[in-house]
Amino acid sequence: MSHTDGTAGPGTVDAKLEVVVIPVSDADRAKAFYEQLGWRLDADRLADDIRLIQFTPPGSACSVQFGDNITPAPPGSARAQLLVVSDIEAARKDLVDRGVRVSETFHCSTGAVCRFRDADAGDRALGPAPGRSSYGSFASFSDPDGNEWLFQEVTTRLAGRTDPSVTSFGSTRDLASALRRAAAAHGEHEKRIGEADANWPDWYADYMVREQSGEELPT
Repeated sequence: MSHTDGTAGPGTVDAKLEVVVIPVSDADRAKAFYEQLGWRLDADRLADDIRLIQFTPPGSACSVQFGDNITPAPPGSARAQLLVVSDIEAARKDLVDRGVRVSETFHCSTGAVCRFRDADAGDRALGPAPGRSSYGSFASFSDPDGNEWLFQEVTTRLAGRTDPSVTSFGSTRDLASALRRAAAAHGEHEKRIGEADANWPDWYADYMVREQSGEELPT
């Protein structure tokens, strides 16, 4: 789609979110914290009075930048930044094992859109979402300035959120989790048909692509 003047319209040019800037008061302290998380250090550069530090979470296409004189936002003012994970308990345990303080897993107590992103809102219920529903389980942690991060467990994408012709997994852990879910579903499939399915590789592939793109799952 193009405008009458020939310029590109919505959806015709890729615009990939690659960096999020967070405000910190002490660059070295923040750097040590994000190293503790196990995130990849991409850069630590100093030019005049500007220091830029960049980290990338495992499997993420988007990085995080902070440092000195990077942003005028008050330190610690970043809230509820979502980190999507395929297994929230494994993600939480990884940070606990690294000595990071992480909340217990929780979900929205009202079962609808609520203010759970605000820890003081009072609508967080302990434990994963009922039925471990996709998008429903969370855990939170903060950096030394109070910038808050939320793990969100996503196993099946909402329809239309992902191009089914472009399927990818951000890490071996994500791929392994998808394979385990496909294996469990395929076991039920074999029970229904009453025999071993020789075409299980095709069935696995179909299941994993449909799950990631939010399409109806095979039976």
